[in-house]
Amino acid sequence: MAETELKNAEELLKMQDEVMTRTKGASMRPLLRQGRDIVVIKRPQFPLKAGDVPLYRVREKKELVLHRILKADKDGTYIIRGDNLFLKEYVKESQIVGVMKAFYRDGRYCDCEKSRKYKLYIILNRASYPLRYLWKCMVRPMLVKVYKKIFK
Repeated sequence: MAETELKNAEELLKMQDEVMTRTKGASMRPLLRQGRDIVVIKRPQFPLKAGDVPLYRVREKKELVLHRILKADKDGTYIIRGDNLFLKEYVKESQIVGVMKAFYRDGRYCDCEKSRKYKLYIILNRASYPLRYLWKCMVRPMLVKVYKKIFK
């Protein structure tokens, strides 16, 4: 399977079962690193579940985004957030074009369905969210203000 650009993934998934692409952006760090890691995207099989990482089209934009499902509502709406983000997004099934099946990190293959390390990562990432939010959105900005008052 040849590697493609993320923007072409939607069209290729209409013709193929899976596509491989490099990631862009920092929203899924530390799991996925921009330009270094390769993700394997497969066609979605609904309903998706919490922990799945869908590739979806942002409303009214051409941009495709890969973020994790936090919760699936009964009406086909998914509450989604990037692993390195703090704002939730609401995505409908009709926006989803694929789902991350696996990824390659430093040449090693990790199957999202079978890997115990990957499943542990999901649990730790979700459990640490309150502390990460507190640090990044409250404590760190306060420390920056204190630092500026002292040293400027």
